[in-house]
Amino acid sequence: MSEHLLRGESVTDEQIQAWADEAEAGYDLASLPKARRGRPPVGDGPGVVVPVRLDAATLAALTARAEAEGIQNRSEAIRAAVKAWVDVA
Repeated sequence: MSEHLLRGESVTDEQIQAWADEAEAGYDLASLPKARRGRPPVGDGPGVVVPVRLDAATLAALTARAEAEGIQNRSEAIRAAVKAWVDVA
């Protein structure tokens, strides 16, 4: 018997069979949780990708300030900087 893993955890053949039986019996779609698809929104409407190039010194300064302010990633830091510069909430 080969080992089955789900998110790094062992799954027994019995559990797999139970899931298969449940699926074959059918699901009440209204009771299933709503699935979130895609990236989370970044404002009032859909986001638009705007590629930008930064030199190494600017990128290093951006990363350092983002870390100092507890900003999670570059995109969030760039959004915060642009919003401050154009005075958008």
